[in-house]
Amino acid sequence: MAWSTQQLADLAGTTVKTVRHYHRIGLLDEPARASNGYKQYKPAHLVRLLQIKRMSSLGVSLSQIGAMGRADEKPDKAIRLLDAELADTIERLQRIRAELAVILKHRAPLDTPPPFGPVAHKLGERDHALVTVYSQVFNDDALDDLRQLISEPDDYEDEFESIPEDADDATIDELAGHLAVAIRAHQDRFPWMSDPVSAAPRGKQFAEAVIAPAVAELYNRAQLKALARAHALNQEFRSTASTDAAEQR
Repeated sequence: MAWSTQQLADLAGTTVKTVRHYHRIGLLDEPARASNGYKQYKPAHLVRLLQIKRMSSLGVSLSQIGAMGRADEKPDKAIRLLDAELADTIERLQRIRAELAVILKHRAPLDTPPPFGPVAHKLGERDHALVTVYSQVFNDDALDDLRQLISEPDDYEDEFESIPEDADDATIDELAGHLAVAIRAHQDRFPWMSDPVSAAPRGKQFAEAVIAPAVAELYNRAQLKALARAHALNQEFRSTASTDAAEQR
């Protein structure tokens, strides 16, 4: 008994295109041909084709099937590796479902980074962009701290948001003084904020390459000046406090 390509595909519940693809990648041996040039598939080809189909249904990739050889060779190592991959896949899908549940609960945009779903309603367009960037830089603990800060009222948020780009130096200095107090309080509460690189797993160079351009684009000139002066004020404050503490010893 011999079958044509179409008959073999029908018997295996697949397509001629699939059979030919398996030939091209070496998973299925080419059959002998009749005198008229037509392929003549035998039961061994059907068995092999069904074996490939079965392993594919278990999630084994075609490249893995090729590496495993025939199904009757008891590829225990390959099966254990496949089981580990499936376990990782299940864990990933469960995490995605949990993230989707948070997004649905808080009606957050689908692209909201996982930690920020509960506070998505408080994020304007710029803040949404910033937390998206931060999620690429900082570790999970730092992102949780940032979410906590976003969830709390900020005394100077309106002042910072409303300062015009052409604000004069006096206005900027006043805002910088307020920001310095807030930033210092945040740093005392979350020490990593005094040294953000310590919470950036990919290091200082990566963090600066990602954050600096984003901040420069998303804040106006006056806001950037106020932030820079606020950080300078805090450095001066920390330095003075350190000197005073040393003199009192």
